Amino acid sequence: MNSKKHIILFVVLGAIWGGAYPAISIGVETVPPIFYAAVRYDIASILMLTYVSLNINYWYPQNVGDWMNVAFGGLFIIGAYNAFLFAGQTIVPSAVAAVLVGLMPVFTSFISQILVPDKDISVLGIIGIMLGFVGIIFISRPDPSHLLGGDTVGQLLVIIAAASMALGSVLTERVDSDQPAITMEAWSMFLGAIVLHIAATQTTSSPWTIQWTSSAILMLVYLSVLSSAVAYLIYFYLLRELGAFEMNFVAYVAAAFGVIIGWAALQDQITAYTLVGFVCIFCGFLLLKKDQIKHVASIKRIESMARGKFP
Repeated sequence: MNSKKHIILFVVLGAIWGGAYPAISIGVETVPPIFYAAVRYDIASILMLTYVSLNINYWYPQNVGDWMNVAFGGLFIIGAYNAFLFAGQTIVPSAVAAVLVGLMPVFTSFISQILVPDKDISVLGIIGIMLGFVGIIFISRPDPSHLLGGDTVGQLLVIIAAASMALGSVLTERVDSDQPAITMEAWSMFLGAIVLHIAATQTTSSPWTIQWTSSAILMLVYLSVLSSAVAYLIYFYLLRELGAFEMNFVAYVAAAFGVIIGWAALQDQITAYTLVGFVCIFCGFLLLKKDQIKHVASIKRIESMARGKFP
């Protein structure tokens, strides 16, 4: 990430996605969580589909592989992830939710190894996975005598959300598809919105009786326009420029911003256990990706030397 433009966009993306957690917490105070998520993606999918139809030649799924990718994305990356995350954030502080979602890259490596074991996982990789789960324990500190009490259920919902996104990411990577990632994401948002509306019918008696506050509307605009449409345009630009490996780190930048913004805007309590849990999760990710980190570092070193920039 040598370009100053790339660094700025990377930090901006982390800040936007980090701010989504406090925004969700504010919105679900007055609006049923799954319905709120559904409306978010109603708006976001319209914006994204409009963009791809005007700017991308391959703007709609054209074969079975394309539609399978959209289905996995809509069901897991958009539908299940947002349903569990929004529901969980009615219970747990936004700062805790931001840190727990940082488990997603760890879950991705774990699920990928289970579904498609391309090679034996190293001892350090096993330690990395264990560190991720140690981080969960530090954050949740479950009471064995009352496992369903306090924030435990909310934390479990957020963890399931992170696992759902990880599963969707692994499944979409394994499908042979020619469509651009941004096209898949736009149609996944559309399908995900439908899935969320169906799920919302089980938890929302009548959407017409919901009292929309000005704060809930403002946060909806933030989530659907800035955190969904605009953020994904930045994400896919950086993905093309930097690659998938470096973009894994945006989850941790977003988590850091989520903790800071949650503390500043909502007075979320940040305990030492939460911080230690975050460090464990991040270190677990680094151990899992040790080989990739060394590989990317060696490539960057060669590129710098080729440009005459000796370290």
